[in-house]
Amino acid sequence: MKWSKRWAQVHLWGLLTVVAVIAGLAGGATVNVTGPDAAGNTSVQQVAAKSHHVTKHQRHQRRVTSANLAQLQYRGTQTIDVNNGHPTFTKQELSTAKGAWQYYGALDRYNRATDAEALLNQSLMPTAKREELTVDPTGWHNKRIRSGYLYNRSHLIGYQLTGQNNNWRNLMTGTRSLNSPEMLHYEDDIADYLKQSPQHYVRYAVVPVFKGSNLLAQVCT
Repeated sequence: MKWSKRWAQVHLWGLLTVVAVIAGLAGGATVNVTGPDAAGNTSVQQVAAKSHHVTKHQRHQRRVTSANLAQLQYRGTQTIDVNNGHPTFTKQELSTAKGAWQYYGALDRYNRATDAEALLNQSLMPTAKREELTVDPTGWHNKRIRSGYLYNRSHLIGYQLTGQNNNWRNLMTGTRSLNSPEMLHYEDDIADYLKQSPQHYVRYAVVPVFKGSNLLAQVCT
């Protein structure tokens, strides 16, 4: 069974404006990873020269869309629909013929995460408890405010969906509010759906967009 959904999440706070788009159902980037091992950890199997599931042109189009969203002004909301809630994946990108997979793009010249793509399924979900985060993504610093810490280390694809934790290519600096409850809300919904059946798949794509040499993402789609 397949599930298709696309959301855009907008968070405005101080100097950081983040738009996160979670694209749902269906099949990278450069790192090809397998599902969890016996200990519940997802391991890197090989580094691929290119994604066999998503073409260079398709990834470029997503970056263009993300960059355009970064130019918009947002007020009074943290979540918006993109493209009226309709995903833009091609038939090829939605294929489940080869089972679940995930890819993470190479870091850019400033060591910033570039993109994360996955066809999510139960087979990728970890069984081990998440370990402490030890990787500091670009732009990482923190400040305590009245409601708690301002920033979080934010996974492009949540740990509960793929088991990827201390993966440089899957981490960016995001506001606490962006990370939880905003992105966590959607990740929990997807995890619940995947747990219902091993035949359930969700196509997922995340692309952070940085303006110039800024180390904090302006938009993440």
